Amino acid sequence: MERFLSTWFVSSLALGLSALILGSHMSIGVEGETTLNRVLALAAVGLVFTIVHEIVGTIVKLISLPFIVLTLGLLLVVINALLLLLTEWITSQFGVEFVLDGFWWAVLAAIVVSICQSILSAIISD
Repeated sequence: MERFLSTWFVSSLALGLSALILGSHMSIGVEGETTLNRVLALAAVGLVFTIVHEIVGTIVKLISLPFIVLTLGLLLVVINALLLLLTEWITSQFGVEFVLDGFWWAVLAAIVVSICQSILSAIISD
C-alpha cells in the first residue's frame, strides 16, 4: 500500500510539472479555479494515471514485449502516450479536466512525465 501511495504522489507531481513545462498543450484542472480544486484535480488525474499505468500498462507491455525489444524500447514511449490519452478519456468521464492536444503532444508528455518521475523518485527515495 505504501508503494502505491508513493507512486501516486510521484505521478501526480510529475504530471503537474509536465503540465507546467508543456504549457497550454497539457492542462490539468480548469484555469481560474481555486488552488484547492486544481490540486484535487491533479490528485485525481494522478490516481487514475497510476491505476491505468499499473494495470493496463503492465498488461500491454507484457503482451507487446517482443515488439518493445524489436524497437529497442521506443514502443514504450508510444505505449505511455496511449496510457496518457486513456487517462484523459477516463478522467473526462468523471468530469475532471485533463487535456492533451493530440497524440504527438501525448508522446512528448510521456517523455516529460517519465523524466520527471525518474528525478522525483530519486529525490523522494533518498
